[in-house]
Amino acid sequence: MTEQANNGAAQNGENPQFSLQRIYVKDLSFEAPKSPEIFRQEWAPNVALDLNTRQKSLEGDFHEVVLTLSVTVKTGEEVAFIAEVQQAGIFLIKGLDAASMSHTLGAFCPNILFPYAREALDSLVTRGSFPALMLAPVNFDALYAQELQRINAEAQTATQQ
Repeated sequence: MTEQANNGAAQNGENPQFSLQRIYVKDLSFEAPKSPEIFRQEWAPNVALDLNTRQKSLEGDFHEVVLTLSVTVKTGEEVAFIAEVQQAGIFLIKGLDAASMSHTLGAFCPNILFPYAREALDSLVTRGSFPALMLAPVNFDALYAQELQRINAEAQTATQQ
């Protein structure tokens, strides 16, 4: 990626620049629909995690990236809790070619935001009197590569029809 970034920067006549400006919680929600009854049941959690990212350009070379973690935890058939955090960041990014910019916004920035989102989610869940989730690390580079493959496969299918 560095080589691509340098080539893109050389073509644009500027050095690549990346700077984290701010990290913040954009949205936070927690629901425990079966409390207090759920606390009297045997704790056998089944965790479903939904992860999503989105980005938008702000003024100049500033970009907002939002990482959303949505967790639904069931014990048996009962929903113990639903928690969601939207962890966001504002990044100054310039001097990158289109491919490097896409990778930076789609993988590198979410990778920076994930530990903050995980901590916010754990704090939220423990405040609801449930055990911390301790989510495993996520490989955003692999997820980004999978998404590119999916998009390319869809484009090939569309051109063949």
